Amino acid sequence: MKQWTALPIALLLWAAGTSALAQAPVVKGVYTCIDANGRKLTADRPIPECTDREQRVLNPSGTVKKTVGPTLTAQELLVQEQKEKQAQEERNRIAEERRRDKALLNRYPSRELHDKERADALAQISVVKQAAAKRLTELGAQRKKLLQEMEFYAKDPSKAPLYLRRQVDDNTQSTAVQQRFIADQEDEARRVNQRFDDELVRLRQLWPTVAR
Repeated sequence: MKQWTALPIALLLWAAGTSALAQAPVVKGVYTCIDANGRKLTADRPIPECTDREQRVLNPSGTVKKTVGPTLTAQELLVQEQKEKQAQEERNRIAEERRRDKALLNRYPSRELHDKERADALAQISVVKQAAAKRLTELGAQRKKLLQEMEFYAKDPSKAPLYLRRQVDDNTQSTAVQQRFIADQEDEARRVNQRFDDELVRLRQLWPTVAR
C-alpha cells in the first residue's frame, strides 16, 4: 500500500494527461512537441508529456496538418464555455435584431406608409377621446341641474331625497371615470407617438440600405 501512495506526482499528472487525451478525438498524423525538459518528442498520437503545451500534427511530407492546443483545466474549460455562451447569445441577439429589422421594413417600406399608420392610430384614439369628452360634457350639464335641485337642501343635504343624492353620487363617479378614461387615452397617444418615433429612428437607417 505504501508503494502506491508514494507514486511520484509527475506520474500521476502523466496519467491524468493520458486520460484527458484519450477522451479527445485523435487526428491521424505525426505529433511533435518540445516537453518541459526541452526534449523534442514525436509520436503517432497525442503526446502525454505535452498536454500542457501546443502540439503540431504533421503530414507524411512534414508539413503542419493541424495544431493541437494544450489540454484545458476545469477552470479553463469553464471560462471557455462562458465565452462561447456569451458569443452565442450575441449571435442570437444579432439574428433577432435582423429579424425585427426585416419585419419593420416589410411593414413600412416608405416614410409615407409609416406616417399614415401613425396618423390612423392617433385618429382612432382621438375618436374615442372625443366620445368621452362629449359624455363628460353631458355629465357636467346633468350635474348642474342636480346641484340646482340640491340648493333647496343646502342647509341640511341629508334631508335631500334619496334618489337625488344617489344621482349626485352616480354623476360624481361617472365624471371621475370619464376623466380617467380621457387621461388614459392621452397616455396611449404618447405611447403611440413614442413607438413611431423609435421606429422612425431605425427606419431612417434601414431605408437607405434598401435603396442601394
